Amino acid sequence: MFAKLSIRKNFLIQLVISSAALIFTFSAVLYFFIEKSIYDEKHTELLRYAKNIANSKSVFQQDETLGETFFSLNIEITYLKHMNTKAAEYEKTKNRHTYLTLLYPFNRKDNSYLKISKDITTTKHLLKKILNYIIIINIGGFLLVILYAIMLSKMLVHPIQTLTTKLANMNEHLMKPINIDRLPKEFIPLGEILNHLISRIQNFVKYQKELFIGTAHELKTPLAVIKLKNQVTLIKERSPKEYIEALQITNKTIDEMNIIVSNILNIGRQEGAQLDKPVEIDVISILKQKANDFELLAANEGKELLMHFEPNAFMATLQVSLVNQIIQNFLQNALKFTPANKSVTLQSSQDDFGLLIEVIDEGCGIDDGVDLFAPFKRQGNKQGVGLGLFLAKSAADALGARIKLRNREDGIDGTIASLQLNSKLSCIIPRHK
Repeated sequence: MFAKLSIRKNFLIQLVISSAALIFTFSAVLYFFIEKSIYDEKHTELLRYAKNIANSKSVFQQDETLGETFFSLNIEITYLKHMNTKAAEYEKTKNRHTYLTLLYPFNRKDNSYLKISKDITTTKHLLKKILNYIIIINIGGFLLVILYAIMLSKMLVHPIQTLTTKLANMNEHLMKPINIDRLPKEFIPLGEILNHLISRIQNFVKYQKELFIGTAHELKTPLAVIKLKNQVTLIKERSPKEYIEALQITNKTIDEMNIIVSNILNIGRQEGAQLDKPVEIDVISILKQKANDFELLAANEGKELLMHFEPNAFMATLQVSLVNQIIQNFLQNALKFTPANKSVTLQSSQDDFGLLIEVIDEGCGIDDGVDLFAPFKRQGNKQGVGLGLFLAKSAADALGARIKLRNREDGIDGTIASLQLNSKLSCIIPRHK
C-alpha cells in the first residue's frame, strides 16, 4: 500500500500522532477538570459544616440549607500538639470505602480540631465511570481519526495518482496535454509544468523524426550523385584530366556530406552540453566577446556590426556553451543574409521577463509560413545544411529561454532574431556610478 519513502505514509503517521496527542490532552484536561470540580464541591460542603459547628456550635442553627447529607457525616473532635489556623484535608481508603476528611480549627486554647469525614465511595465510582467513558470515547474517536486520515490522504494523493496513470499510459506517439481544469488549484502548477514538459517532448520527437528523415534525404542525394558520376566515368575510357575532374566533383560532394555529418555530431555535442553544470556568469560580457569576434569578420565582408548593451551587467546561472551557440548562430545567419555596405545590430535590454538579446539584420527577411527551427529547413539560396536554428532552438529550450524569429517592422527589410533569458535564474549587477 505504501512505498518505502511514502508521503502518504508520513502524512498518516503525523496526522495520527498529532490527533492522538490532541485527544489525549483534551481528555486528560477534561477529566481533571471534572474531578477537581467535584472535589471542590465536596470540600466546600465539609467546610460549610465545619464553619457552622465552630461558629454556632450547631449544624442547623445558622444554615438551614444543610440537608440530610449531614447524617452521612462522621464528626468528632481531635487534639493536636500544634495548632494550625488553616483547614487541612486528606483522603483515606478503608474497607473498600473512601473517606474525605477535613480538619478544621475548633478551639485554640486546647488545640482542638473538628474532624469531619464523609464517605465519597459513590463519588469515586462515578469518577471511575466517567474515566472509563472518556477512554471508550477516545478509542472510538482515535479509530475515526485513523479512518479519516486514510480517506483524507487518499483524497490528497488522488490527483497525483491520476497524473501518474495518465503519464504511464503515454508514449512518444500518443502524448496529449493534461486537462488541468479538473485538477485542484494546488496541483495546477504541477499540471502546467508537466504540460510544458510534454510539449517539449513532443517537439523533440517531432524534430528527431524530421532530423532522421532529413538526414537520410540529405545524405542520399549526394550519394546518388557520386554513384551516377562514377557510373558515367566508367562507361568508357577517359583521359587523366577527365578522371581528375570526376574525382574533384566526387570530393566536393563528399565535403558536403561531411558538413552534414558534422552538424549532426554537433547535435550530440549540444545534448551533452545541456548536461553541463551551470555556472554563474555575466551575460553582457559574453555578448561583448562575441561582438568582438564577429566585428572583424563583418568588416572583412564589407558590413558593419553595431552594438548596444543594456544594462551594463547581467548575472545568470546557465551553460555558457549553449548561449554561445545561440548568439553565434544568430550572428552567422545575420551576416550571411545581409548584403555588403549594410549593418547588423547586436543589442540587449531588460524587460519584465528578464534579459532580451536581439540580432537585427538588413537581409531579405523570412517566410512566416516556414518553421525555420525544424531540421534541414533553409531560407533563400544561401549555402547551409539547415541545422543551425534547430540547434539554437534546442539550446534555448535547455536553458529555459525563449527564442524567436520575426521580420522587421520599421520599414527596413530584414530579420530580428531574439533570445529571452528568464530573470528567475539571474540577477542584475548594480551599476557603479
